[in-house]
Amino acid sequence: MNNYRRGKFAELLATLYMLCHGYRIIGRNYITGRGTKAGEIDLICHKQHTLVFMEIKQRQTTEKAAYAISRTQQQRIIRGAQSFIKLHPQYKNDDIQFDAVLIALPFDIRHIKNAWTAD
Repeated sequence: MNNYRRGKFAELLATLYMLCHGYRIIGRNYITGRGTKAGEIDLICHKQHTLVFMEIKQRQTTEKAAYAISRTQQQRIIRGAQSFIKLHPQYKNDDIQFDAVLIALPFDIRHIKNAWTAD
């Protein structure tokens, strides 16, 4: 399996994992558009008045996956989240959370809640 397919498979696993844990999927592979300096958000979920923006990383180990999320990438996701909320005002009063789903194939999945903050 090539890297692209592994990545897509990891995204599918993460989506199923979140659904099984009571999250509602709002968006997948969300891109805000040119000129925003925002990165793609792999998964946007909602649960109990909390809007969750997720980065999914797949590596040989979940530890390597965790280290693959750079501060620059976090900042881009934060900007993407701000843009998403402007376009979807129904979520403006919800809590915001930035999570990571770390995957080591075949089935080691770790969901890190509040992996980083917008501060």
